[in-house]
Amino acid sequence: MAEEIRAEIVANVAQIAVKEGDQVDHETTVVVLESMKMEIPVLPEGSGRITRIAVAPGDVVQEGDLIAVVE
Repeated sequence: MAEEIRAEIVANVAQIAVKEGDQVDHETTVVVLESMKMEIPVLPEGSGRITRIAVAPGDVVQEGDLIAVVE
């Protein structure tokens, strides 16, 4: 079953730490968001393979925006 990783805050996408096809687990940083000069790592809830990355460095995400999909 697919897990959608969504933004929990309004932030800038500072870094994409994985690429599509990478295996990840609950300790893997998928992207790093930057908000108010703080860097916030975004992690998946479970483990699987990244099947989609929906953001790019420099993008601004709103709360609830799709960041990535893990299957």
